Amino acid sequence: MGRYLVRRLLQMVPVFIGTTLLIFLMVYALGDPVAALFGDKAPDPATAARIRADLHLDEPLWKQYLLYMGAIFQGDFGTAFNGQRVTELMASAFPVTLRLTLVAVVIEIVVGITLGVVSGLKRGRPLDTGLLVLTLVVISVPTFVSGYLLQFLLGVKWGWISPSVSSEARFDELILPGVVLALVSLAYVTRLSRTSIAENTRADYVRTAVAKGLPRRRVVTHHLLRNSLIPVVTFIGADVGALMGGAIVTERIFNIHGVGYQLYQGILRNNSPTVVGFVTILVIVFLVANLLVDLLYAVLDPRIRYA
Repeated sequence: MGRYLVRRLLQMVPVFIGTTLLIFLMVYALGDPVAALFGDKAPDPATAARIRADLHLDEPLWKQYLLYMGAIFQGDFGTAFNGQRVTELMASAFPVTLRLTLVAVVIEIVVGITLGVVSGLKRGRPLDTGLLVLTLVVISVPTFVSGYLLQFLLGVKWGWISPSVSSEARFDELILPGVVLALVSLAYVTRLSRTSIAENTRADYVRTAVAKGLPRRRVVTHHLLRNSLIPVVTFIGADVGALMGGAIVTERIFNIHGVGYQLYQGILRNNSPTVVGFVTILVIVFLVANLLVDLLYAVLDPRIRYA
């Protein structure tokens, strides 16, 4: 198990370097951040040159990347164009998005796997057909449509909740945004769980467990569900990073000042240090989530642990 963990950690190093290099080149090569800083006004040449020198923008891109990575390993993600440290923006934005993502993942796991198990055990019956149609509808509806619709019905028309989230972003306020953020992923988890359960129901080990007289609940929880969760765990692990990075629409709908809001503002204003810094952290989140998924594989499947 220890050697397996070391191999996975070593594999993360080139992935991190390659991904951050690609992001850095894309962001800094698309436009002049100094010109964006001044907007429609033409900057004074001397002032622009001084700003470029302070930000190392007068250096080649490869050298800018090396300087940036060196600063990151020292905990310095740079300074946004408004003079605020990027780490300060992260300190205010990431806790909010982490709470929102946690709510969405819990909803996705509990509701998605439960519906998938029920649908897989009732394969071919009206309940199974209805859930398949429902998940297909959910997948087909864009997030901004379902978000604005639920916000209008539950927040504006019926007044059950507040239509926007306060600056504290408490967990009770994040339930509806979490549902909106998790809807599409929940539908995929349901369909994936349903397919895996339906396939494994006909497996030899399930028939053997039933023939031995084991209770149905034990067969489902200890044998069928454990083996069927492997592809679901893969999807959920990769989806954690996608939920954090893809929360821009949800955070805009409910006025949540999280990672999505900061990325939107950074892209809108061509604020390169903010965009690169936040995306770098999201890359780390993706890598850590995939590492945890691989370790969970070893727990669910002994063949990986003993390999």
